Amino acid sequence: MSLKVDLRHPLGEVALDARFEAPHGVTALFGRSGAGKTSVINAVAGLLHPHAGRVEVDGEVLFDAARGINVPVHRRRFGYVFQDARLFPHLDVRRNLLYGAPDDQGLGRVCDLLGIADLLARRPATLSGGEKARVAIGRALLSRPRMLLMDEPFAALDQARKEEILPYLERLRDEGGVPILYVSHNVEEVARLAATLVVLDRGRVVQSGPAEALFADPALAPLLGPRAAGAILSGRVVAHHDDGLTEVSAAGGRLFLPQVGQPAGTALRVRIEAQDVMLALEPPTGISALNVLPVVIAQMHQGQGPGVMVQLRAGEDLLLARVTRRSAQALGLVPGLACHAVIKSVAVAPGGVGRG
Repeated sequence: MSLKVDLRHPLGEVALDARFEAPHGVTALFGRSGAGKTSVINAVAGLLHPHAGRVEVDGEVLFDAARGINVPVHRRRFGYVFQDARLFPHLDVRRNLLYGAPDDQGLGRVCDLLGIADLLARRPATLSGGEKARVAIGRALLSRPRMLLMDEPFAALDQARKEEILPYLERLRDEGGVPILYVSHNVEEVARLAATLVVLDRGRVVQSGPAEALFADPALAPLLGPRAAGAILSGRVVAHHDDGLTEVSAAGGRLFLPQVGQPAGTALRVRIEAQDVMLALEPPTGISALNVLPVVIAQMHQGQGPGVMVQLRAGEDLLLARVTRRSAQALGLVPGLACHAVIKSVAVAPGGVGRG
């Protein structure tokens, strides 16, 4: 399935001007608050009528301002999960799940997928925030949509609840069979879930493409924020060691991470923040960091402050390192230079490791 979007619409002091394509899988609309993400997803859903543009799904035109086409919301066959769960308080979970569903076929599979089978008899008031979010996702799935639209569904959850529910979304991505258009300004969520990234700033699409390539683009660091910039490595669990570390094989070498709750052989996505990567011209010795990867500098991007964002090639993967201009000059860092990336095991947060 593919979604094609071309929208223009006034948004207060800025103008929405968004063009992108979303292939099958999870496509994330990413940007700061006010970037226009919710307006885009509402236009796709039919809740916003843009002044100009076009929305097309698998060749079917849902909206075309020039031709006067605007398919009603209920005929677009999208499942929408809002920022708040919007469950009916007077209905139990089972009836909430089946509200809008043509029948109860698939109820068992959805409950297993989202881990909510034991909640069916309960009322929403007795559920945690994470449980409510999973029920809302299940209700959207049971309407048999051709695509899920998710507008910051975890915005009201604390970090612990987000980490609790993200594995269910990874499972939905991998096993659910339904493409997802996902809105978020949370780097960690997007890095774990998205195959395709659409970056918005002040109503305009700055870049779109594979998430791994965009997160590793040093020129995008100012939009992500220098402390949030980081690349995604693909890896596979090799072994779990008795000292609480998990060994992961990646294209650039072996990594040791804090215990990962996945069996050996599982494919992983590992997000490593640029601020947690040090560079050395020679293989360092006598240090506490366990991860030292041979890399080659691919490109460098100098910001307005004292920092330089360095893109590194580690095998087939890309990494980012954030260093000072003083260090870059002292080490003679230039594109093409071979060096070593040093990464502390404990610097990789559990929330930055997800299923590949």
